[in-house]
Amino acid sequence: MNQQAMTMTLWQSIDALAAQLPFSVQKVGRTLSTTLSDTHAEGGTVFQFFEGSPVRLSDGTGLARIDLRIKREGAHPGFLVLELKGRCVPLAEVRQHYPALEITDVPRGRSLDESTSYTATLGWGRLSFGFAERNPGCLAFVAFDPA
Repeated sequence: MNQQAMTMTLWQSIDALAAQLPFSVQKVGRTLSTTLSDTHAEGGTVFQFFEGSPVRLSDGTGLARIDLRIKREGAHPGFLVLELKGRCVPLAEVRQHYPALEITDVPRGRSLDESTSYTATLGWGRLSFGFAERNPGCLAFVAFDPA
């Protein structure tokens, strides 16, 4: 396994992953220096679910969970979620990299795990940044939803 993810920041990782589209287990694993394993999730008749082991990035951001979903049949670019831990990434820092964000989801008061999502619409699809109610000042996840 290479050390590429260890030398990349969160923002470099996001750019490198977006450049990998369409996603595959091999490309995401290689980019983030992790091995993705099939979770054999129930209900996975349409999508196959893969999870990667935690990764520490060079800027102190940790990827606690890597969740990749690939359609079993037919063309589809995949869907990827990175759950963060480690250093706090505030909304102001996200806006430095993606100034044109729209609020696309808000908490509904049912759980501290609900989040406010800010989404950038890019040439390849939608990139969302989620801030959980449990810790609303820090980025909780990044979701890649290619068109």
